[in-house]
Amino acid sequence: MRDNNLAGAGTFKLGHRTVKRLGYGAMQLAGPGVFGPPRDRNAALAVLREAVERGVNHIDTSDIYGPHITNQLIREALHPYPKDLVIATKAGARRGPQGSWEAAFSAKDITAAVHDNLRNLSVDTLEIVNLRAMFDAQGPSEGSIAEPLSVLVKLQREGKVRHIGLSNVTAKQVEEGRAMAEIACVQNHYNLAHRNDDALIEGLAAAGIAYVPFFPLGGFSPIQSTTLSDVAKELGATPMQVALAWLLRRSPNILLIPGTSSVEHLRENLAAAELELPVDAMKTLERL
Repeated sequence: MRDNNLAGAGTFKLGHRTVKRLGYGAMQLAGPGVFGPPRDRNAALAVLREAVERGVNHIDTSDIYGPHITNQLIREALHPYPKDLVIATKAGARRGPQGSWEAAFSAKDITAAVHDNLRNLSVDTLEIVNLRAMFDAQGPSEGSIAEPLSVLVKLQREGKVRHIGLSNVTAKQVEEGRAMAEIACVQNHYNLAHRNDDALIEGLAAAGIAYVPFFPLGGFSPIQSTTLSDVAKELGATPMQVALAWLLRRSPNILLIPGTSSVEHLRENLAAAELELPVDAMKTLERL
């Protein structure tokens, strides 16, 4: 097995499994706008196989990517799955005919999403299903998640879902969710420049719950991007590697799922597990 020494990133509990903290997000394997098939199907399959060969044992996906495309690629590339591989997926949204992102929170929608994921991944039980809140597709917004979450809990009792997570949620929704079910993880937008969830991360860490940030470079201003690039240049690394290394150092419960459709970029991203951030670099980054 080829390995980027992912052990350097450490491990954390995800559900009842322990995974390496640097994983892979499959979203970018679909076509432009996460809609339709990839431009190069063989290249997409190669990325998935390369990730697992290099030691990745946590892949994030959803049947709304494509839709159906990424899960079908994962099945084709990796099934039967390695015993240590944890595949996390999502429910709560659908794609419109032109690729729009729409809420799909009804009992029928949640049930259909779970069965779509089961079928396209070719598994009997989904390891983790994140309930994606869609009160505002652009970011967390208040609203009760009780009704759709109760459907996931029912499907969990039926053995179709092993663990439940939450995505695009507020701290209040996390509290609501934890009162109804054991929550395995929370998946929100978070990075050096977008740190609204600082307090939430600390609370989840204390509870032993994983936090899975997405968009590690999303929302940076030109000044912030320039600073990050300058730090990366000094370290002989890429801005993405530095952003990922900072997240790994930020809190031990953070699990990373950087996505790419390129084997070369995958290797670069995984190399962040071995990147040491000196004190002066950390101070510069913390000021962003």
